[in-house]
Amino acid sequence: MLIPDLILLALVLALAAWRLFAPARRPRLRIAAVALGLLLSAAQWALCDFTWQDLPAYALLALSALPPLRTGTVLFWIGRLGLVGTAAATIGVWVLPAVPTLPEPDGPYSVATQVYRWTDSTRDEPHTVDSTDRRSVIAQAWYPTARSEHPGGGARLAYIDGTDRMPDYVSVLPGFLLHRYGRIDTHAEALAPLAPSDRPWPVVIFSPGYGAPRAVYTGLATRLASRGFVVFVLDHSYESGVTQLPDGRVVGTEENFPPGQPDRIRYMAQQQLVRTSDIRFVVDRLARPEALSPPLRGGRIDASNVAVIGHSFGGAAAIAAMSEDPRVVAAANVDGTPYGDLPDRELTRPFLLLQSDAAETHHGDFFVNGNGKLLEHMTAPGFHYEIKHANHYSFTDAPFFFAPPGRWLLAQVMGGGRGPAATQQAAADILAAFLAGPLTGVPSDLAATAARYPEVLGGAVEHKEARVAPDESE
Repeated sequence: MLIPDLILLALVLALAAWRLFAPARRPRLRIAAVALGLLLSAAQWALCDFTWQDLPAYALLALSALPPLRTGTVLFWIGRLGLVGTAAATIGVWVLPAVPTLPEPDGPYSVATQVYRWTDSTRDEPHTVDSTDRRSVIAQAWYPTARSEHPGGGARLAYIDGTDRMPDYVSVLPGFLLHRYGRIDTHAEALAPLAPSDRPWPVVIFSPGYGAPRAVYTGLATRLASRGFVVFVLDHSYESGVTQLPDGRVVGTEENFPPGQPDRIRYMAQQQLVRTSDIRFVVDRLARPEALSPPLRGGRIDASNVAVIGHSFGGAAAIAAMSEDPRVVAAANVDGTPYGDLPDRELTRPFLLLQSDAAETHHGDFFVNGNGKLLEHMTAPGFHYEIKHANHYSFTDAPFFFAPPGRWLLAQVMGGGRGPAATQQAAADILAAFLAGPLTGVPSDLAATAARYPEVLGGAVEHKEARVAPDESE
């Protein structure tokens, strides 16, 4: 909640208490205080812009100006109930704060960020009918920078795309709820220099869950960046809940089910192919220095060997990208279900399955069997960890969209009592330990890292010997 919002909230609640408990005490002064409240409301609107959470406060301000009613009448009791109800609504709507607060990244580095809006001229856009449309892929880079000498850092980028042109719905959230989300502090400075290092920084590509904007992985991405990784979080255009394309248009999710294919499983398998192509396109772009802006140019990032990780549907895309592209040296699937023929593929490079609590998320058979087959067929090191008391959304920023009381209530209904901050901290440490070997050549002790968290279960998975092709000369 912003400071002007807090001031307005405190004032209207004080005026409501005055009107409720001492309506006849100095009524002219109360009316003058209401007038002051109107001026503060105008200033708050000008400074912070309108948001739906303010409506009950404005109504409460108006009710506080009403003269006292005769005691004992029906109107008297209706008025009191209405005042109490409006005051409760004024407080209650802030269960969904207009500007949520994200925890600061907890690694040794500060974090910087920049956004790339690329167009793949070789591919049509499968989600539109315009044959001239080309596929757009948006990538937000989060990377380590030196500690800022100035409190609060420098320039900031908006948390989410399109706050002034938000679609009606962003995933499952009505667009108007996100009106002020551009003001969320990501704890990252825009276009700050890359931190100095005696070797190129390791690169990770992150693919979000189905329909989820890249923004909702800011917490996890900044934690990884603060641990020394350059993380490119993708928006898959027309699948993400909101995306600003390179030409400036803001688009939402467009689902085009092919005629005669009502089966969503087949649709997701097709989308998995689109996502995999998006990831491979980004790997191509990273190999071209001119595609990057100055902070990441000059051979300061290792674009020749990258890792791909993803959450939910993005986890499936990460597996597919590694199985098809030799430049992807490791993959991590965070709570994702593989589709199509993906479970039958043999993974020949390191793979991590990191999942939420099965008792809380209730993973389906496709998740359990598909990931089980992948781990069974591995001919490279494989790892499987489960974070207890974390649900599917604990890896995202979505729980932070609720104030702590609302977060607690949600956890009672759908699990995730561990909380998003603790879940993301454990996930970032486990991911960083897993990625260190394939990306830097300096292995860290993944088992020891996971053991620091008593409610993280799992470990290494036994893998097969790699198949050797027969010698055709014999």
